[in-house]
Amino acid sequence: ENGSLDTFLRNNDSKFTVIQLIGMMRGIASGMRYLSEMGYVHRDLAARNILVNESLVCKVADFGLSREMESDDTDGAYTTKGGKIPVRWTAPEAIAYRKFTSASDAWSYGVVMWEVVAYSERPYWNWSNQDVIKAVDRGFRLPPPMDCPEAIYQLMLDCWQKERSHRPKFSAIVKTLDKLIR
Repeated sequence: ENGSLDTFLRNNDSKFTVIQLIGMMRGIASGMRYLSEMGYVHRDLAARNILVNESLVCKVADFGLSREMESDDTDGAYTTKGGKIPVRWTAPEAIAYRKFTSASDAWSYGVVMWEVVAYSERPYWNWSNQDVIKAVDRGFRLPPPMDCPEAIYQLMLDCWQKERSHRPKFSAIVKTLDKLIR
């Protein structure tokens, strides 16, 4: 009913409470938990690919780049050759080695959280893709958006750990958001 999350947030700048924003994030995390438990990697998680219903429930959409992991694939990774990737939302290892996992989706989820709190401001502003890649590689992370609760920013930083095994799983993200909502 409310279309894509990015447009919806832009059209409703600063109109929601922190709890409403966290509720949106929780819906996205819940959808991603389901996908990862079913063995799928989305590969294009961004606010533009989230749909919002009339109750502000967010649904993960646009599965054009998603892939099912082979059950015999030990590290749950999908490696791609060629094709465009959404650099601003993509984990460093996915950019460098084209290796996509639930952990690379967790990185993207951190950027989506940032988009939600920033009311769909463009991640990394007007930087070129090359500048984004270099900065992230050197350890730069997006700063907290205005009025971003510290606990939410910490969760973003957790999602942006350089080492993919250190990033939280979607089940843990949902639990963290549930605690914050309570």
